[in-house]
Amino acid sequence: MSDDDLRPFRIEIPEADFDYLRSRLATARWPGELPGVGWTRGIPVNHLRELADYWHTGYDWRAQEARLNRYPQFTTEIDGQRIHFLHVRSDREDARPLLITHGFPGSVAEFMRLIEPLVNPATGPAFHVIAPSLPGYAFSTPLGGTGWTMARTARAWVELMRRLGYQRYGVHGGDIGAGVSGTVAGIDSDHVIGVHVVTDPLTAAATATFLPGLADRLDLNDPVDKLIQDRIDAFKNDGSGYLAIQNSRPQTIGYGLVDSPLLQLAWIAEKINEWTDLPVDRDQLLTTVSLYWFTGSGATAAHTLYEQAHSSDWGAPPRVPQGFAVFGADETVRRLVPAPAGVHWTEYERGRHFPAMEAPAQLAADLQAFFGPLS
Repeated sequence: MSDDDLRPFRIEIPEADFDYLRSRLATARWPGELPGVGWTRGIPVNHLRELADYWHTGYDWRAQEARLNRYPQFTTEIDGQRIHFLHVRSDREDARPLLITHGFPGSVAEFMRLIEPLVNPATGPAFHVIAPSLPGYAFSTPLGGTGWTMARTARAWVELMRRLGYQRYGVHGGDIGAGVSGTVAGIDSDHVIGVHVVTDPLTAAATATFLPGLADRLDLNDPVDKLIQDRIDAFKNDGSGYLAIQNSRPQTIGYGLVDSPLLQLAWIAEKINEWTDLPVDRDQLLTTVSLYWFTGSGATAAHTLYEQAHSSDWGAPPRVPQGFAVFGADETVRRLVPAPAGVHWTEYERGRHFPAMEAPAQLAADLQAFFGPLS
């Protein structure tokens, strides 16, 4: 087979693997819990136990596996790395290709309520959707080696779109997917028609902790700047522990994430709770957790976070039209996001870090509004 081969793929988890998951959930050891602490020290026992019980006795993996398998899937090897992706083509002749990238702790499963309104919309532009699994995530495993930063991933995505034969395409993402998408737009501007990203106030503040000199530009007598600083401090002091350990000791945390379904569930469910303000479908959440568990990608995802934390390769800035959709918007995001004047900018009152799961209809409409005039 040549390097350019695109191989059809179906998700087929052996029944023995799911039996093993059930046995581990049934025999899990549970820690005690201090009274009255709520969510302040991590995910509460009663919340996690309810999720784990449903994962064990109520969740239907085979139904979710079949739902994912309705989408055509493929694997290919790029730069020594196996890449898994969904490739869902619209029947519309005027559909345009759209490359969408998830973030952490996500998977392509978070797009299950977004794909249909993009591929077969009732009105407005339609899209051919290409949704890869990030290197080290789900079926883009095993991780082929070190060095898988966002910029290297972006270069792999450019090659993927070349192999698919798309000459003009849009890119979209959130979280890590936003960084990858922006870099794709920067390095492949001859082919990218525009880049659309999603963010929210807490993500914008967390991202700002990595921007040098920001603190010197904040006026703490200004209420908006004071709120920005408070959120930055909250992320540094109380919200960044998950990232600190993965950025420094991915191998160590990886043993627990790969060996304990309870830890893998807690690791993701805590962030879903903290980073959303609209309900997330429980089956959709557990499908992402299951993908991490069955593929052992909790560890390899952590390694890619380590790579980015220790990299100075940030690719190139976008040189194409840019669009921003801000969920749970407030005044802070405009000050934190380096958006050029005159860009597409939409604010939504509700939703937050996972709009493809929280508000898929609004996100699909915004993608149509942004990419509709572009060619």
